[in-house]
Amino acid sequence: MSEPFDRLVAVMTRLRGNSGCSWDREQTHESLKPHLIEEAYEVLEAIESTDATSLCEELGDLLFQVLFHAQIAKDEGHFDIESILETITEKMIRRHPHVFSEAVTERKVEAGLSQNSENSSLRSETVLMRWEEIKAQEPGKKDRVSALQGVPKSLPALLRAHQVQARAARVGFDWKESTPIVAKIEEELGELKEAVDMNVRERVESELGDLLFSVVNYGRFLKINSEDALRGTIARFTRRFEEMEAAVKKTGQRLDALSLHEMDLLWEKAKSNEKA
Repeated sequence: MSEPFDRLVAVMTRLRGNSGCSWDREQTHESLKPHLIEEAYEVLEAIESTDATSLCEELGDLLFQVLFHAQIAKDEGHFDIESILETITEKMIRRHPHVFSEAVTERKVEAGLSQNSENSSLRSETVLMRWEEIKAQEPGKKDRVSALQGVPKSLPALLRAHQVQARAARVGFDWKESTPIVAKIEEELGELKEAVDMNVRERVESELGDLLFSVVNYGRFLKINSEDALRGTIARFTRRFEEMEAAVKKTGQRLDALSLHEMDLLWEKAKSNEKA
């Protein structure tokens, strides 16, 4: 394990070195942000495709982005990859007291393994509660004035909404059952319709946001991540639409030359083929 990893670190060091690649030397944390996001989403796509070979490759690309940022930080005299590994290792041990002995003081994981069967069988909900309690006591987090602090603003909107709602729920600000959430969705839909009738764009945008937020909350209550749900819907839509395009192409026609009724028939056929 250490040899391949060390080799990759050496590759990154050389790329950023004086005799390395001019493009790599020019990069900064800021300039690499789009690449980091792109690689993370390519990992998600590989996971959803259930292609193990692709997942292996994409995880490698994502790991390289981590090493890239580590090398930039090292070049600037801030930290290096070893600091990153030590920090995350100590954090995981600290946040899993039910797995690792609380007496662990060494950095090596082997020194702190705990085989207590009672601790290792804790329910996931209890583990998550402990995780948040321990996290809240860590430096830089103890002085937070809001339970919502720490949710990254750069998250995709649906995912951020889910996280914000989950944080609020942890302090008791949550529905006890799903029925009033459905009623809230219906209420928000009514308010959106009223805003559309008023033809005030700012109001329409606000009410649409409220409706989406309520739908995400319903998904969270049902233990469904709306981001994943929507990604699945987009994937199904894409497959069906591409099947429509392929069917039309076989006839020598163009999709945009068909009537909406004709396209609906092709859409329903694509749906039927997918279910079959």
